[in-house]
Amino acid sequence: MENIFGSKHFNAIGPYLKDVFGSRVAKLAIDGGFTCPNRDGTKGIGGCIYCSSDGSGHFASDIDSQIRLLSEKWPDSKHLAYFQSFTNTYAPVAVLREKYESALSHPGVCGLAIATRPDCLPPDVLALLSELNQKTYLWVELGLQTTNEKTAEAINRAYPLSTFDEAMEKLSAAGIRSVVHLIFGLPGETAADMLASVDHVIEKEPFGIKLHELYVTKDSKLAEMYPKSYKPLEKKEYINLVVDALERIPQTITIHRITGDPPKETFLAPSWCLDKRSVLNGIQMEFKQRGSFQGKNYSPKRPSL
Repeated sequence: MENIFGSKHFNAIGPYLKDVFGSRVAKLAIDGGFTCPNRDGTKGIGGCIYCSSDGSGHFASDIDSQIRLLSEKWPDSKHLAYFQSFTNTYAPVAVLREKYESALSHPGVCGLAIATRPDCLPPDVLALLSELNQKTYLWVELGLQTTNEKTAEAINRAYPLSTFDEAMEKLSAAGIRSVVHLIFGLPGETAADMLASVDHVIEKEPFGIKLHELYVTKDSKLAEMYPKSYKPLEKKEYINLVVDALERIPQTITIHRITGDPPKETFLAPSWCLDKRSVLNGIQMEFKQRGSFQGKNYSPKRPSL
């Protein structure tokens, strides 16, 4: 296998979308005004232990503000409306339709990215997503974080792995692109646990994967555990894990994130997360030192006879 990605070493979503649309595509991080079943008592209270009070939508706002901001930076770009905060399919279908179609009505918006939970894709929502998928460029992002059931319980994810597997089957059957979120550094997890999560996701053949280090914010339950019972990954540990993961991900899968963007106002640890450029450079350097690239160690799972 050869490196087909040049200096980037992996199938980054930015260049991928530029090839699809013929221009830069900027994501508009939108707060759609949703909540989450793991906050309102339907599944749980307080959300996952790492989730902040804004539902991990630190930079999300309304679509008009986002368009103005990004148009100044990239005046010739197209836009992907990214419903980011909380659970963006957790509402009646009529409400969802209005919000999604309103976003698509803005000039320059060429598609939708919708972040949600695997347990928030009932039949009527899937039908709406299937309809939209025929009209526009769409992907659905699922917050899995880990395939380890003990870890999932410890972080208060509030759904089993089987729910994720079923959601991926439904999205695939509907022809809807899926992007899966994984977090490295969850409490108690080993490197083997984290890479096992990657391997499980690969088997589901998603359109994309997001990798994210676990960081601590002041307004999360994780802050109560830090530093006594939770120790974050070291920078070098995280860099090695990301490269290990990307080496085993097939080249056809797009990579949407390899490090996070912590909010400085509420950030606690680890300090290296605030220097995103250094983390990205470190990942590139590790690829170069290994002479490696995405998919170098990918080994398709053979069906049993």
